[in-house]
Amino acid sequence: MNTLALGRTPYRVPRLSLGTTTFGREIDEAACRDLLDYALDQGMNLLDTAEAYGGGNSREYRRKVLKIDDIREVSGEMHSSENIIGRWMAERKCRDRIIICTKCSTGGSPAQVKAALEGSLSRLRTDYVDIYMLHRPFPATPIRETLEALTAEVKAGRIRTLGCSNFSAELLREATETAGALGLSRFESTQPPFNLADAAARDELLPYCQQENIATITYSPLAAGFLAGKYSPGSAIPKGTRFDVVPGHIDVYFNERSFHVVERLRQLSAETGRSLVDLAMAWVLQQPGVTSVLVGARHRGQLDNALAALARPIDQALNDRMTEWLYEAFGPFPRLTALAGAINHPRFKRA
Repeated sequence: MNTLALGRTPYRVPRLSLGTTTFGREIDEAACRDLLDYALDQGMNLLDTAEAYGGGNSREYRRKVLKIDDIREVSGEMHSSENIIGRWMAERKCRDRIIICTKCSTGGSPAQVKAALEGSLSRLRTDYVDIYMLHRPFPATPIRETLEALTAEVKAGRIRTLGCSNFSAELLREATETAGALGLSRFESTQPPFNLADAAARDELLPYCQQENIATITYSPLAAGFLAGKYSPGSAIPKGTRFDVVPGHIDVYFNERSFHVVERLRQLSAETGRSLVDLAMAWVLQQPGVTSVLVGARHRGQLDNALAALARPIDQALNDRMTEWLYEAFGPFPRLTALAGAINHPRFKRA
């Protein structure tokens, strides 16, 4: 598989990488191991995980935030994604072939960063991570303090390179300038959501990253499955789907703009003979500034779909036509975030 440079680092990352948020949450360990084996065989050697990814974590989120106490995951194991990857790497003895990206999700203070990293290293059964990211901004802690704590871990060899996820261009610029002014390690990669239904990163973040030579590892190319076309306005949410397990995604994608894009994709699919998934994935892969695209999957077929889209680019005229949809009748994208009150969304009802 083709690779691109990870910012200013010696690392090169594949155009397609494996997202593992489904591990232990939507698929069991046997299915996870099969995906890991297959992804590595295909050259998808960047594995993206986080301390927050786990069947138990998902249940805890619904119970504490949405006040729903039920079971929708295949496992109740906390941090199941990191644990499964760690057990798999130990058994396969393949750590030297893997680029691990994991994330600090619990806070940006020095103590929180240290505890989060130690926990991830233990679960992953490794003494270093290749890419360590802040999962989101932590405004309670000045970015200087967080960067100082992260830089200390880089110097200690427990982190090879830093990154951030879900940062706006403005916040990433602040972090980059702070690191430069103080001689600290900077974020060499960032991880935004990016797809035809939520392309906010295209306007500011991606151009800034190109300017500063910061790699972009985008996630959710199919909008958590929304762009596959299996939902319609007012429809019930099928049990076991991403929108059922993590209801917060509903407020991001169930809106007039997104349904408009799906309808256009259906029309284009009929014209070209290519599936909605193929078109949506190919568009993301061909956008300027996209270094690697994370693919979350439940089975090999979903990885095959992404690999097919990579191997079969769309022509520039079609690419431009699809890009026009993003702003047609709607204007610039708002800065969307999943809301804690998603359970009250009128479209949230289980099938």
